[in-house]
Amino acid sequence: MPVLEAFRLALLTIRAQKLKSGFSLIGVFIGVASLIGAWSIVNGVNRYMTVKFAQTLYGVNTFQLRRRPMFAANVPDSVWRAWRRRPRIKFGDAEAVTAAISGPVVTAWASDENVSVFYGNKEARDIQLTAASERYFDIKNLRIATGRAFTAQENRSGVPVAVLGEAVAKRLFSDRNPLNHSVRIGGIGYRVIGVVEHQGSLLDFPLDRFVVVPAQSPAQSLVNPPGVLDALLVKAPSEEAMRDAIQEAEGVMRGRRHLRPTQDDNFVLETSEGVQRFWAGINRILMVVLPGVVIVSLVIGGVVIMNIMLMSVTERTREIALRKSPSRRAAPVPGGISRHRVRRRRVRHPGRRRADGAHQRRQPAPGEAVARVRRTGRPHGDGRGRGRRRLSGQPGRAARPDRRAASGVAG
Repeated sequence: MPVLEAFRLALLTIRAQKLKSGFSLIGVFIGVASLIGAWSIVNGVNRYMTVKFAQTLYGVNTFQLRRRPMFAANVPDSVWRAWRRRPRIKFGDAEAVTAAISGPVVTAWASDENVSVFYGNKEARDIQLTAASERYFDIKNLRIATGRAFTAQENRSGVPVAVLGEAVAKRLFSDRNPLNHSVRIGGIGYRVIGVVEHQGSLLDFPLDRFVVVPAQSPAQSLVNPPGVLDALLVKAPSEEAMRDAIQEAEGVMRGRRHLRPTQDDNFVLETSEGVQRFWAGINRILMVVLPGVVIVSLVIGGVVIMNIMLMSVTERTREIALRKSPSRRAAPVPGGISRHRVRRRRVRHPGRRRADGAHQRRQPAPGEAVARVRRTGRPHGDGRGRGRRRLSGQPGRAARPDRRAASGVAG
């Protein structure tokens, strides 16, 4: 069969069977869309977690010295209690590690806590207050949209200055310029010297609700005890340089903590690989669940198509059975005359005349006997519809003599 002819027949079939064709398309669409959707979701989330999520939290070629990991899944209570017993990271530890790293790295201190920020009668709640050193903006890739960041001198002196996130600036100042205005944090006024560019959101968590102040400012007492910090951030120019810096930092910390070779570290040097390992566990679950969803969708689509085929075959079988069934013959009418026999007799009835008078019955002469058969159309008791026959020239019932009258006269 030519391709065009097959294509034409397919279109005609679709046009004739609209409902069946629609259900078939729905079944195929469900299966294919589920497969494409599951694959796209897995790839998109993988890219999102490995690129944006990890780089936003840690940065590129960056590691953090912390008391315990930032992210941990399925951790027993005993491990949590052991982490809480670990000693805190102090300013002296951060200075010793920074001095011991030989490579060209950038370091920054950071401690954070959620607080409320006030300006006049306005309040911004659940704002992340970060007490950090001056290189924090470089490691986190925070660009200043308006104003400037604080300097190393302001950090060492503990000057009460602040850099706001975009959401905080809009919440407190609306459309006004926030520079050189004072906001209150923990009852102390901080002069606004800059506003960071828009950062967007991460997993529906806004990244613009923060305030950054110098690490040794009065806000240090709101985030940590004196002389204690949450993390030391170290950024290297390459991944290889980062690995070397991690080994040097580990040696310095083990020496300061007086750990024996057989003892485990009571601190953590965390990179973005920790987040990636955390995501790898979730990804394994998705790789098991999503194919199952796709298989179920394909099965549903197949069941829909099979039901449509079964309905089509059943309907075709009934049509063929009705065409071959003897019950399709016409039922006999009362009197024993079948419909096709009546139809045939009506066609052959000689009493029908043409309008032009071409077919006229000849009138017999008086006393002439005509041997023409006349059908009365009345059925006999035999049920076959045979008409009663008589000669046209014979006298009818009315012309016959009355035998009782004749016998009476005779008598």
